[in-house]
Parts: sequence; structure tokens; C-alpha cells
Amino acid sequence: MDLSVVVPIYNEAQNLEALHQELHEALAPTGLEYEAVFVDDGSRDDSFKILKRLAAEEPRDVVVALRKNFGQTAAMSAGFDHAQGKVVVTMDGDLQNDPRDIPKLVGKLAEGYDIAAGWRFDRKDHFITRRLPSKLANGLISKITKVKLHDYGCTLKAFRADVIQNVRLYGELHRFIPAIASLMGVSIAEVKVNHRARTAGKSKYGLGRTPRVLLDLITVKFLLSYSTRPIQIFGLWGLLSFAAGFLLALYYTFLKFIFFEPLWGKPGLLLAVLLMFIGVQLISIGLLGEMQVRTYHETQDKPIYAVRQVINYTPPAEGD
Repeated sequence: MDLSVVVPIYNEAQNLEALHQELHEALAPTGLEYEAVFVDDGSRDDSFKILKRLAAEEPRDVVVALRKNFGQTAAMSAGFDHAQGKVVVTMDGDLQNDPRDIPKLVGKLAEGYDIAAGWRFDRKDHFITRRLPSKLANGLISKITKVKLHDYGCTLKAFRADVIQNVRLYGELHRFIPAIASLMGVSIAEVKVNHRARTAGKSKYGLGRTPRVLLDLITVKFLLSYSTRPIQIFGLWGLLSFAAGFLLALYYTFLKFIFFEPLWGKPGLLLAVLLMFIGVQLISIGLLGEMQVRTYHETQDKPIYAVRQVINYTPPAEGD
């Protein structure tokens, strides 16, 4: 299989017919052996019924139906697990990504790159609620991760299969795949792609995602910079907190035993004890908890989704 196109779907019944037609019209002339992997992420409308009907007519369609709405990251992870192409392309199912850009992304990988990331250069979204926050977020993410991209939020991306198969996704990390993959020393190219205004359905994105993105950005920064030497960040803040508490406690010790001042009614003493406990315990517990969760998932190869039904998927033969 040359190419797998992974499309997460959530309540996109109004767009699926046009998406399906455009996708196959864009890929059929390329001469590539390809498949379209549609992942229904627990849609509440008729998305799965439409996908099932389309797959019955088109053997190159693979439909993966999740038992409930797990989120876009889990849906993409499910798509990656069922993709068999040497190149994996991801795109949204709302028709805002143009399937005709896929050959352009695949061609960029043929030049020797490992990842080709789409850049919605002329984005057709509202400036205040979508484009401005996205611009600020892209600048922040690029600065923190050191992976410079204009558009982290563009789902339209192409990956070599050996790259994407080694990326573990949690939370909202799908937008950070290029940054996470940079741990493997991959080469990343950015390609200007067409972006279209949404004509049907409702957007699943909004400012409400901002806190989750910021928290996942902290996780990505930790993974990129400190996953093999966490003591250098957690130990530093732990030492600073402990040192501040110790110095404060030392100050009150001098007040008590040198100047014979009573410590009753001085909340700073409790603050000193709290700072020392924070330095020794809370950060360590956070680190151990993060590592334990990752170990739990990865050592057991435990997925972050549950599949209800798979259509037209033939698992690779043993040894392939």
C-alpha cells in the first residue's frame, strides 16, 4: 500500500458525500495504491450509516467506528493503527481541507522529508475567534518546542509510516505530532495548502480548547527537553522551593532563639514548612504520576480508544 489517508469524523453527515467524492477524485489519477481510513469518533448523527454505505460501494474505504466520542487525538491514533500505507496523510472531515493538496504533500516526502505539514496560508476563518488565537498559539508552540511551523493546527499533514508508528498520542497531542516526532531527528517541510470556509455542519473547535492545549504544551516541552533528565527541571524547582522554605524557617529560628520573639501568630512559619513539603513531595508526585501513566499504556500496548466495528479492513499478513 502506497498511501493511507486518515480522516477523523464526528457529526459530519452533511459533508461526507462531497468529501468522499473529492477525496477519490483527487487520488485516483495519481496511480498510487491507496486507502481512505475514516474513523467515526462516536458520531451522534448519521455519519456512520453514510460511511458504511459508501464503504460498501468503494473497497478502498476502511471505516473504523469507535464506541463513543474519544476525541480527535484518539480517533487519529485509531486511524494510524489501521493504516497500511507507506505514507500516512491526515485531514479533517469538514471539507475545509482540500483533498487536491494531498499529492503535493506526498510529493514533498518524495524529496526526502519525513513530515510534510500543511500551512493554511489564506485561512478562511473568523479573525478574532480563530485566526488570531491560532497565530499566537503557533508562535508560542514554535518558541517552546523549537520546531518552527506557521500552522500547528492544520490537520492536513503527511508522514512516513515508520515515523507515525513510533509516535504515542495522549490528551490533545495530535496537533503536536511534528514536535514530538522531532525527538527522532526527523526532517520537516511546510507546504502551503488551500483552506476553504465551512459550508455545512458545526465547528468542533473554539477558545474552550485553549487550557487543554496549554497543558499539553507543557507535557510536550517536558518530553522534548527533560524526558531523559527530568531532575534538571523538577529538581531545580524543588530545590528552589525547599531552599526558600528552609531560609524562611531559619529566619524564624533566629527570631525564637536569638531575639527570643514568640512565634505565635506568625503565618510565615507555616509557609516555610509548606514550601519545603512542596519542594520535596508535590513535584515528585506529579512526575511519578506522569511517568506511571505513560508506562501503563506503553508497556501493555494499551490503546486509548475502543473499536466498535471495522469495515473493509484486512490486517497485514504475519511477517509483513
